[in-house]
Amino acid sequence: MPRLSEVIAALENLWPAERAESWDAVGTVVGEPDQEVTRVLFAVDPVQEIVDEAVKLGADLLVTHHPLYLRGTTTVAASHFKGRVVHTLIKNDIALHVAHTNADSADPGVSDALAGALDLRVVGPLVPDPTDTSGRRGLGRVCEVDPPMTVRELAARAAERLPATAQGIRVAGDPEATVRTIAVSGGSGDSLFDQVRASGVDAFLTADLRHHPVSEFIAARAHSPLALLDAAHWATEWPWCELAAAQLDEISDRHGWDLRVHVSRTVTDPWTSHSPSPGAPN
Repeated sequence: MPRLSEVIAALENLWPAERAESWDAVGTVVGEPDQEVTRVLFAVDPVQEIVDEAVKLGADLLVTHHPLYLRGTTTVAASHFKGRVVHTLIKNDIALHVAHTNADSADPGVSDALAGALDLRVVGPLVPDPTDTSGRRGLGRVCEVDPPMTVRELAARAAERLPATAQGIRVAGDPEATVRTIAVSGGSGDSLFDQVRASGVDAFLTADLRHHPVSEFIAARAHSPLALLDAAHWATEWPWCELAAAQLDEISDRHGWDLRVHVSRTVTDPWTSHSPSPGAPN
């Protein structure tokens, strides 16, 4: 069985910490480098429900997309929910490793997994990484829709293919407009509006779209048919867990580690229900 340090080295090779955004907090949060690893669980959120699942599974390593501590803290007391997560991990000899924006920009990365879930053909990154001479790394992906479909049909596909959430898929724009090209970005994406406009795509699918940026985006597009599709944050990033697990499976086979790699299907999207307004447009 590999040691934790060996598995972490393999994960760091997939998602180098130096490729994370400057504000991010990635890497190993909890873990003894010499401990053996036999079972790994991938999930989006390092919340207590996921940690309890890792305990029940007998996992030695939990890999999450979202950081546990994105900002500084002065305590890991179990009276705080994040401190309780740390205590549970340590008591059960479970390491925690985070790959966040370094997994967003990876090749393949979070947006590749999102595109794959929707059967979109990736053409290239929406925001290329200037340090990547191959032109494959970067934030978001520009994709082709083959065959073309309407915004309504694309939204229905996203609702069907992505994990079910209370929000579903919201649309801004003409639902009958034809989509031949689309930009996708897992997680919060309204900071990428300028790059989306410049890319010349017909639609943009992401998450966490806010009222004012969307209102301004729609107003500024003039007569462009560009549509926005807004999915739940967790749902747009969950496909990466399956991609990442498959990558670690391949590494395990290559090294003869015989790791047991699992993906959590626990829904940790914070929204639990949705009541549509009477007479709301479909």
